Amino acid sequence: MPVSAVPWWKSSLFWRTFVLVGVLLAISMGFWIASFQWLDRDNRAETVSGQIASVVTITRAALVHSEPSSREELIYELVSKEGIRIYPKEPSDRIEPLEKANDMVQSIAPYLRQKLGEGTVVSPKVNDRPGFWVSFRLQEDYADDVYWLRLDNGRIGSVSVWRWLGWSGLVLVLSLIGAGFISMFLNQPLARLSQAARLMAAGKSPEALPEDGITEIREVNQSFNQMVQDLARVESDRAEILAGISHDLRTPLSRMMLEIEMLDIPEESRQGMQSDLSQMNAIVGQFLDYARLDAETKPVTEVDLGLLVLEALDPFKARPDFHAQVQVEGNLPVLAGEVELRRMVNNILTNALRYGKTPGETYAEVDVSCAVSGQEVLMEIADHGIGVPEESFERMLRPFTRMDNARGQANGSGLGLAIVARIAKSYQGRLHLKNRKGGGLIVQVAFPLAEETGTA
Repeated sequence: MPVSAVPWWKSSLFWRTFVLVGVLLAISMGFWIASFQWLDRDNRAETVSGQIASVVTITRAALVHSEPSSREELIYELVSKEGIRIYPKEPSDRIEPLEKANDMVQSIAPYLRQKLGEGTVVSPKVNDRPGFWVSFRLQEDYADDVYWLRLDNGRIGSVSVWRWLGWSGLVLVLSLIGAGFISMFLNQPLARLSQAARLMAAGKSPEALPEDGITEIREVNQSFNQMVQDLARVESDRAEILAGISHDLRTPLSRMMLEIEMLDIPEESRQGMQSDLSQMNAIVGQFLDYARLDAETKPVTEVDLGLLVLEALDPFKARPDFHAQVQVEGNLPVLAGEVELRRMVNNILTNALRYGKTPGETYAEVDVSCAVSGQEVLMEIADHGIGVPEESFERMLRPFTRMDNARGQANGSGLGLAIVARIAKSYQGRLHLKNRKGGGLIVQVAFPLAEETGTA
């Protein structure tokens, strides 16, 4: 599935955990509310029926012991102060069946009949007036002296739907906040590990991950830290081996060059052997350059990159197989090591000379430019060769990688652009490769202007 088609709640571990915990909490809360209502219904019905029976008993006693002439005044007082309404029960009353009442009213009715008598009528609506209606007799001997006692629905103790929704919403919000903290707590170690992995992929050394917390995360962080240490050790060992081998090869190569000069052989053979030895010496030199990049950090000074490029071009311009079009501005200060920058420019020019010859010609035509671009100094060196497939750009920056098939050559160590990339990165620069329209490879290197760094 394409990344753009993945829903937002599936694209991140944080949101996956958050949604999952939130849904589980909502379902659990729903079951809890339903269970509470179901299990507590009988207890609440019995309690509320006892309260209503007490109200009916007190009201009945008050009416029985009052003078008939003062009953209307008593009924008025009950309505105004207690919210209790008393109506005489008439044969013409329209009584809504109990089956149409809510569950709470239906649960209360059996308890009321048990307390007040089997003849007690309970209804949710009489004469189209909603409420909690209970019938009662003033005296047992008078069957016709029957009254209705009407209470507001709120008096029976049931909780409204809106109140349940309000409580549920509050609990849900608090639960989601808790789910967010839980998700963040679970996701933070993985996010830290992901950031460290990205730094490693970019060629940087991440800080050691904390080796505490829960067992699984602690073991993963310990393994990652050990891997970083092992890779650093391997890289250091490789650099030492390269430096040692290259240094040891320099002496026999120099001796062979001297012996070739003294040999009595045809000049053509002599030049061929000298060319081979020079190539071997250049490869050994690149090995040493690559190894030195892992050594101690070199002093950083302000270097005019434009002037340095012009100086690096001088020996190449003297070659008959190198034609250059140069556009270099003046006063292009960057903060870097001058020796490393010179090595970087020389490697790019050598790469263009070796692999970027114009098709059908014996020379390399190279366009060199260096100028300010925004807050950076941008150097661009482009040849007119056959170019490189774009999918191979990343591989070209790896050590010991040669694009022989694409560029038509078999010389070199495969370290030229790898050295360029490492030098650019060590001085906060960036390297970018792209193909030139009409054929050829463009190598762009950008460094921050020295004024932007705040130091000189």
